[in-house]
Amino acid sequence: MQKMTGREWFDSSASALTALLPATRNQLDAPGLGEWDVRSLLGHTCRAFTTVERYLSAGAESPTRQPDVDSPADYYRGASAMLAVPQQVELRGKDAGRELGDDPAAAAEAIAQRVCDLVARTPAHAIVLTPVGAMRLDDYLPSRAFELTVHGLDLALATGQPIPERLQQNIGNAITLCSQIATAKQAVQLLRGITGRDQLPPDFTVI
Repeated sequence: MQKMTGREWFDSSASALTALLPATRNQLDAPGLGEWDVRSLLGHTCRAFTTVERYLSAGAESPTRQPDVDSPADYYRGASAMLAVPQQVELRGKDAGRELGDDPAAAAEAIAQRVCDLVARTPAHAIVLTPVGAMRLDDYLPSRAFELTVHGLDLALATGQPIPERLQQNIGNAITLCSQIATAKQAVQLLRGITGRDQLPPDFTVI
């Protein structure tokens, strides 16, 4: 596994996602993930960028706010308890896909560039105000890098593309974060599953 900071992981996964975009242009209506077509999957994936932008803007309105959430694992645990209603996630993905307009690949690339530029000029301690609580930007970014890694893989597989090398290198970081998010019971299931001791349940997930 390549060791990297959360910012490096975010930038690397953004670059890998961008490399996948051109081949999506003629496959927007193809199956993407679950109830999503490729357009909706791409729209949902772009939320990994737009939430950074939106939550930084909200945090700027409370510059003295102290962090409530200290790690991406804690963020996911809070999000799972508060936000992860599958039907709402599905609808947000479809809405985000439609909002990408007539050329979703170009729109997604512009979003990625804009947000990566924003991150590059924003200090690590800047506050992002998420629905789960306030976080330092550099504590929040690994959760966005995780989303880009997981959904970058989804997008590559849905469109029949080879997995970009940068995305391949980031899989270990995503697995590490999964192990941190997992409950004690899930961690046992996860370890036994990936070492061939047991089969993971069909609906198993840590997020």
